Amino acid sequence: MGGNFLSLMFTYVIIYEQPTFGVHHFSFISWNSSQQVETPFKRPKWIDELHQKQPLSDLDTVFLALNSATAAKIFFEKHTVPKSSYQFRAISMLSAMIWHALAMFVASFFTLFYIILQFCYRLLSYGSESFVYMMLTKIFIHTWKNVRIRICQILYWPIFLKSSSFRSESSVEYAHKAALAKHSIWSSIVVDVLLGNIVGLTLLVHAEVVCLWVLHLAGDITNSLLRSGCVWLMGVPAGFKLNTELAEILGMMSLNAIQIWSTLWFFMGSLFQYFIEGLALSGIILGVTIPAALCIDLLKLGTLHLSALHWLISLLYSLQIQALASLWRLFRGRKWNPLRQRLDSYDYSVGQHVVGSLLFTPLLLLLPTTSVFYIFFTIMNATIRCVCIIIEITISILHATPYAEIFLRMVRPRRFPSGIWFKIISGQSSNMPAYAEHGILNERYSQSNSQERRKTDHKNNEGPGTVVSILCSNFASIGQIVLPHYKKVFHEVSLTSGATSAYGVLSGRSIPSSLQTGLPSTLPWFYISFREYWRLCHNSVLACR
Repeated sequence: MGGNFLSLMFTYVIIYEQPTFGVHHFSFISWNSSQQVETPFKRPKWIDELHQKQPLSDLDTVFLALNSATAAKIFFEKHTVPKSSYQFRAISMLSAMIWHALAMFVASFFTLFYIILQFCYRLLSYGSESFVYMMLTKIFIHTWKNVRIRICQILYWPIFLKSSSFRSESSVEYAHKAALAKHSIWSSIVVDVLLGNIVGLTLLVHAEVVCLWVLHLAGDITNSLLRSGCVWLMGVPAGFKLNTELAEILGMMSLNAIQIWSTLWFFMGSLFQYFIEGLALSGIILGVTIPAALCIDLLKLGTLHLSALHWLISLLYSLQIQALASLWRLFRGRKWNPLRQRLDSYDYSVGQHVVGSLLFTPLLLLLPTTSVFYIFFTIMNATIRCVCIIIEITISILHATPYAEIFLRMVRPRRFPSGIWFKIISGQSSNMPAYAEHGILNERYSQSNSQERRKTDHKNNEGPGTVVSILCSNFASIGQIVLPHYKKVFHEVSLTSGATSAYGVLSGRSIPSSLQTGLPSTLPWFYISFREYWRLCHNSVLACR
């Protein structure tokens, strides 16, 4: 097909392939609007001349018409009854029967899930206001968030899959975008469950080995790192002369807490294999993000003694730092004004200076001992939080990755246009029919060398005539497709969070335990009859045929 742009001097003939559902469409803007589309060659002068003249039509309207032409054709063909052969009708009936059987199986499987979810929801609703329920939701907060996300995906996937609008049928571009939105939820569930089955089956096969490895790792960390570190800090660490009495108090307090937790861990070790099996089953049924979130909560629960020791020593360190800062302001004759958030001059008495001097000296001399213990437990606590943050980022990336778009980009990259460009094939009218016979853009047209392009541009600018070009599309890369989704994951992560964490570490204040990465939003719970839900799933699968 072709279109003509007429002027007083030139005739521009543009050859393009007709947009087709499931194959390709044209888009005037790039896939990622923040990046400009790279042109494969220098823009010819006749395009600049077109921009200087009065435009005949808006390019957006032109591409909308191109993308809507096929939609109108298909809409017309749906209302006509074509004559088909007996073999074609038999194959169509056979495919329809297979698709109906698949729809019945999928609807029955997810209806069973729906019954179980409704039963669990009714059971938990009776104790939702109890103290035990509130404590469990706070302890297993990451697991609860991901379970809610997965439950909402299971409940709502047939609604999103069946949803369609008249606008999606009016244009090939709108149909492609609507298809990507419809297939995003179920593709995320499928990939997550596949990864969960791989991880879960591996854990089930090697449950005993994994259990022994974790128990030995926990024992080595407790004995070789925590206990040895506390004993080392009670002596002369790295040649520093510490306060013996304060070091013994802090060291014995830490050793007692570690010993109590080790005793509890010894009695819980016999049940650890059952926990591994439960973790594997949760991954097989609900996907890999659920056991990953459960690992975050259990890692924080298993290192609760370290968190408590770090909180206690950081509180002592913070109070000591604040007292030294206040005494230093006393010596300088300054006082902090909390109302105006500034330092004001103040005349202290002689007695206040004497008391300040008596307090400043011991606090300053005890600061190295407190700092050494604070640094040790801060490193331990920061390591645990880094592991939790890495798992949290992995979970967010698994939720945000557009698996359907990546698969379609690998199979049919032409469904992701990212701007246009014109391949000039001739400046003479006699050369146009040879290229117009192809009807579609061939790869050899886009692989022409720059010398031929310059020669073509020179011929086109010599004088009046006919310029023949092919309308081509650039295609978005996988990085351009995935990057906007990953930006949504980290849009709540502030750039100043690193500076805030560093200031919190130096001042002894609490540092954030989570990166606050973005997760899919949860939808409200709904209830319909089991038969209606089965029918909804059945019709949604049939709508994809």
